[in-house]
Amino acid sequence: MGHAIRFETTGGPEVLTYQHVSLPPPLPQEVQVRHHAIGVNFIDIYHRTGLYPVPLPSGLGLEAAGVIEACGSQVSELQPGDRVSYATGPLGAYSQVQNVPASRVVQLPSHMPFDIVAASLLKGMTAEYLLRRTFHVKPGDTILFHAAAGGVGQIACQWAKALGATVIGTVGDPAKRDLALKHGCDHVIVSRDNNMVEIVRQLTDGRGVPVVFDSIGKDTFITSLDCLSPFGTLVSFGNASGPVPPVDLGLLAQKGSLFVTRPTLMTYTATPEMLQASANAFFDIVGSGKVKINQPQAFALDEAAEAHRALESRKTTGSLILKPD
Repeated sequence: MGHAIRFETTGGPEVLTYQHVSLPPPLPQEVQVRHHAIGVNFIDIYHRTGLYPVPLPSGLGLEAAGVIEACGSQVSELQPGDRVSYATGPLGAYSQVQNVPASRVVQLPSHMPFDIVAASLLKGMTAEYLLRRTFHVKPGDTILFHAAAGGVGQIACQWAKALGATVIGTVGDPAKRDLALKHGCDHVIVSRDNNMVEIVRQLTDGRGVPVVFDSIGKDTFITSLDCLSPFGTLVSFGNASGPVPPVDLGLLAQKGSLFVTRPTLMTYTATPEMLQASANAFFDIVGSGKVKINQPQAFALDEAAEAHRALESRKTTGSLILKPD
């Protein structure tokens, strides 16, 4: 027996309930992980609200770090006592203990504490695929990254800077400007107070940027297109303001033969090899000191609804985690 967060219907944070649950032994290709820290991410909100539908009733959460308590009969590469993490499910990380396919688990290097890993692995692997595979950021590139003070933004902007890029970040609140500057941004635009397109054009001598990384969605989609140079790429990887409405593809021609992609971490870590490679790249950049992870804001597991309210307010900076009892 243990405790977990469950929800039986979609809706606001109030649909989340803290329940006793019974967990069976791990299946032959699973490991049972006792959680020490649990990541809170926007995709959890998308599951809770029904934007990304899941069968109900359901657990919640895709990311946690902890110690293996038991291994299935066919698991040979892992053993009880191993420090591990996972960031791509299965759903149910908002719990004290969880059975996870061994193929979705990564082992942790000694320099990565549980709280830091739970707060950053999903975000770090997201930054990895965005900057190194969806659009290969090169020395000399100037990029635009929305929500630069957020969990993904802080990691990605530091990483992009380490790759040799000039980083223009956006924030929604003037109070977040200094935080973005401390985490890799060369220039920061307070989006609600400024003409973003005009500033981006000024900073790039009128050219625009070759890539915009946009996790805001509906509110920034057209503006992001307008910040691109000809043949530029809009990487739309989130919906913090709501999903992007249907788009006339003719806009892409009118605005300079542009490209738009909607990538997901699940696709970019679809195989165990892809998953481990992405995690290792993130662990390496953190270990090098070029990307620094701040201590996350922690909530108790039974305060998951409050954590969601904090994240949805877009007033948080950095990452949130849940701590099991």
